[in-house]
Amino acid sequence: MGILCKVVDTVLLVVFVVMLLAGPLIDAQLVLPVTTFPDVLIRLKQSYAEEYQDYLRLEKPHFFVALVWLELVFQWPLVLLNIYGILASKPWLNTTCLIYGASVITAMAALLGELLGSPKATDKLLKVYCPFMGVGVLALLRGLVPQSVQDPTIGKRTALARKKWD
Repeated sequence: MGILCKVVDTVLLVVFVVMLLAGPLIDAQLVLPVTTFPDVLIRLKQSYAEEYQDYLRLEKPHFFVALVWLELVFQWPLVLLNIYGILASKPWLNTTCLIYGASVITAMAALLGELLGSPKATDKLLKVYCPFMGVGVLALLRGLVPQSVQDPTIGKRTALARKKWD
């Protein structure tokens, strides 16, 4: 189980580093003035939106803008904490992964509901957004797994507790 946890941590670390960069550089273009960003980032976002026919980024519906704000204000700081927690093996990593995973799953449920119900969504676009649901589930499951399998704390009494009650 320990090796599986390390593999999941590595996958999540790579995803979190990508999210760390993509959030303020790409996603923030939806909510901040375009003049704030360099031309190369603006062209990158435009070419993505046109190639994948991402009507959400082109039309900017209010619910999507709200989800981007959620990502930048709530999820992005959790990404920072999760990166630090993975690299430093912090005991609170489970909690931050659980919170992050629950938030991503909730946001992606609304987003995928829109994409699946809309005639504008292409299969190519769905293939871009669906993996984020997987990341949310993976982070949620990582939050439910104890940090160290060799040292379970649930159901284990300490020596002091045994002496007191025996």
